[in-house]
Amino acid sequence: MRLSIRHTTRYVFTEPVVHALQRLRLTPKHTQGQQILEWSMHYEGGQKQLEYDDQHFNTVTLLSVDPGVSEVVIHCRGVVDTQDYAGVIGRHSGHMPLWSFLGQTPLTKPGPAVRALLRELDTSKDSQLDMLHELSALIRARVAYSTGKTSVGTTAEEATASGHGVCQDHTQIFLGAARALDIPARYVSGYLMMNDRIEQEATHAWAEAHVEGLGWIGFDISNGISPDPRYVRVATGRDYRDAAPITGITFGASAGDLHVDVAVEQQQVDQ
Repeated sequence: MRLSIRHTTRYVFTEPVVHALQRLRLTPKHTQGQQILEWSMHYEGGQKQLEYDDQHFNTVTLLSVDPGVSEVVIHCRGVVDTQDYAGVIGRHSGHMPLWSFLGQTPLTKPGPAVRALLRELDTSKDSQLDMLHELSALIRARVAYSTGKTSVGTTAEEATASGHGVCQDHTQIFLGAARALDIPARYVSGYLMMNDRIEQEATHAWAEAHVEGLGWIGFDISNGISPDPRYVRVATGRDYRDAAPITGITFGASAGDLHVDVAVEQQQVDQ
């Protein structure tokens, strides 16, 4: 499947910026199941300083914000070819050892609510893969998809206890639970082509777990499926903070409004 992607992020600061640096993880990965044919990024109100691969093999662009501006706009556009591997990414690679994805983070650490959810899970299954699919379904059943009730700082435990969350929360609950079962798991941020619309207001997030004999396998908890050719992987990490599309530091102003516009649509491929 050939996907065309447009992604615009607009930051409006409360007052003119004295100094700011933004760390952008907005370039899709070259990985099994996807080939990046085109990708470009353009900036208003900032200048690209450098680009590097981080410890998770995410492409990171460091952007300096022009002094005195009160708005920064980041435009991304590209074309990606995808294939259907039923969510299987395969063997582990990268600078981070596999065991590092067993450790909990402040965002994934289970508390009483997550541990109660785990007690509902049938851990006697012979197939680790079947158990992980059951875990995904259980999270989706217990934590309703609801926008506006959580934030980027909401922990897996808080979202589970409230019974509400979005794809980011579903993913971090899955990570905390899988790691509690001694299964390596990681966070994935990226794009999803929706079946009912092109324009979207956010990027997407899902989880990957490392299954013995198969390697990394994706689980989109919010949609109850494993990633298919409609998905484009951009960044991975131990939780949201490692894979967030944009993070940064600002002096002289605080971030005010944030507007995100995403469009993902299928392109016809000439035979």
